[in-house]
Amino acid sequence: MGSHPSKGRRRSNVVASLLNQAGAMEPVILENNRYVVISLYNYPTEGQSDCSIRVGERLNVLSDEGDWWKVSSSATGRESFIPCSYIAKVFHRWQFESISREKAEELLLQPYNQIGSFMIRDSQTHSGAYSLSIRRSTASTVGAVKHYRIHQLQNGWFYISPSLTFSSLSHLVDHYSEVADGLCCMLREPCFIQGSNNVPVMTGPQPMAVRKPTINWKDVDSSMIFSRDAETKEESPVSEGLREAITSYLYMTEEINCEDCISDWKT
Repeated sequence: MGSHPSKGRRRSNVVASLLNQAGAMEPVILENNRYVVISLYNYPTEGQSDCSIRVGERLNVLSDEGDWWKVSSSATGRESFIPCSYIAKVFHRWQFESISREKAEELLLQPYNQIGSFMIRDSQTHSGAYSLSIRRSTASTVGAVKHYRIHQLQNGWFYISPSLTFSSLSHLVDHYSEVADGLCCMLREPCFIQGSNNVPVMTGPQPMAVRKPTINWKDVDSSMIFSRDAETKEESPVSEGLREAITSYLYMTEEINCEDCISDWKT
């Protein structure tokens, strides 16, 4: 995975020649800056340790003329000429253009992706349609990725289940990010791109909310408000923030000397 059949050392010589001819080049400002470019293969493919570009890395396009593009890795800073067929464009962080089902599975099984990591890609079997690919298991096997066909109505709306339609793919993603609604799991983070800003969010059990019981002010005395004893503060139904607010208020009014607060406090 992450490799492509090699055509021998001729390709390496071509790359070296291109790099020597190019010299120092300024990055090209692409007209459409709403997408990022990623690598679909390790390159060169001769050996893992010699790779300048690795599968799943975000690439900066320095030159995009012809079939060979000069790029640099956002993850490592390394530069290389690579075939333009070795890259893919990603829109909105989750819409991957022109990648296969197998490549989607390979990318979603990369490290940092978790249950709920996802992407939307072009359907291979239905021209003009899309597929939603979701990682549903922590296992690193092909079965760990589930695929759903996204249908499109004549009015341009999208759906996975006919009972739920959406005016855009973004609305579809937003909905399934809040509730699974028939999918194998909710959508979490888009497929991780190395060298990009979508830092993976480590998911786990939801934090337990700890709430103190509602205060019955008839049972509150001055010791619960002004006590400096740590054990008393811990067991007090009055929160630290409320105690600080009351104390600050008494100081600000200047009507009461706080040394007398305890003796004058009545409830």
